[in-house]
Amino acid sequence: MAETEITHENEAELETNGEVAAVEGPDVTPPEVAPAAPPREPKIHKYLQYVIDLKASDLHFKSNSRVHIRTGGSLKPIKGPPLTPAQVEALWFEIMNEHQRKQLAEKGASDFAYQLGESDRFRVNIFRQRGSLSVAARRVNAEILNFDQLYLPKSIYKITEFHQGLVLLAGITGSGKSTTIAAALDYINAHRPCHIVTIEDPIEYLFRDKKALVNQREVGVDVLTFQDALKYLMREDPDVVLIGEMRDEETFMAALNAAETGHLVFGTVHASSSSQTINRVLDLIPEGSRDLCRQTLVFNLQAIICQKLLPSVKQGVSRVPTVEIMFATPTVRKLIDEKRDDELAKVIRASYEEGMLDFNESLRRLVEEEFIETDVAYAASPNPQELKMRLKGIHSGGGGLLG
Repeated sequence: MAETEITHENEAELETNGEVAAVEGPDVTPPEVAPAAPPREPKIHKYLQYVIDLKASDLHFKSNSRVHIRTGGSLKPIKGPPLTPAQVEALWFEIMNEHQRKQLAEKGASDFAYQLGESDRFRVNIFRQRGSLSVAARRVNAEILNFDQLYLPKSIYKITEFHQGLVLLAGITGSGKSTTIAAALDYINAHRPCHIVTIEDPIEYLFRDKKALVNQREVGVDVLTFQDALKYLMREDPDVVLIGEMRDEETFMAALNAAETGHLVFGTVHASSSSQTINRVLDLIPEGSRDLCRQTLVFNLQAIICQKLLPSVKQGVSRVPTVEIMFATPTVRKLIDEKRDDELAKVIRASYEEGMLDFNESLRRLVEEEFIETDVAYAASPNPQELKMRLKGIHSGGGGLLG
């Protein structure tokens, strides 16, 4: 019997109910195909994993230098020869996307987050110095700790009770501001049915919806620029907003506008005290508009939390925060309104019963609770002599402030 010849005319006869009928042909053994090789793990992973294994906080690369890690607050070199500029570039460019490389080329620096596995996350800043690359990568705990686990004072829970206004977290880079904000947002997430929107560069902590609906926008990934994210923020119907760092006039005014229109807004500022925080944010505003901006701040500021991280001597605790907490009481608002920012410290000292705290009182408590050594407390104190008196039980109040 002659074989059926398949032509264009009878191809259609082979189709039945959408299936193609089998046509017998010669018995041909297909060639063996080697299984696809698993994707090669980026070489930078071994360094990141080393940081995780040591429970270190930071990883540092500098061209023509050895790799360093920060553990227990101290920066230490790891074994191995210095890395050339080409080696540093090859290690990090392997995990950077096109946008991040372009940002580095155009601006000389790029921020991004990188996740290793399911739970370990790093905040990376790669930048050029003296013509070559340097990198600072901070390990971000994937688990969002609460205020108690962070050894923060009980009164800080008050910042989660506000439904409108501006809450500022102040401190230097690496002082734990983002961790404290994450704890606040996660508490709100667990206790309030609301919409939380974060604008971050990059995203550090990932939130899972609990009682709240949480949307996190990463600059460079979800939105092109910080300004674009701010432009559309109010159209997203938020109740609680994180605007990250107050870096320019537009950012701060967007935060103030959101606070003024009935939203609870969290932001961060590089400052060392409550009074300096007020001055720092107003410095972002053109001089002719500062008085009006100050008035808006008077009515909308809810709290300023200033924070430092100190090495701890308590077993199982590597670092512990010392904080200054200021709530916007009528007295505080009056001083800000009258441009008497330098007197805010006196109000804080006189208001411990209202949950406020200054650095010296915070340091005194940490020493007495055996979290830190006395010499560490003195080094971190804005007024070591006063702290010495506090540790001896002598306390000067802040009465007779307003006249």
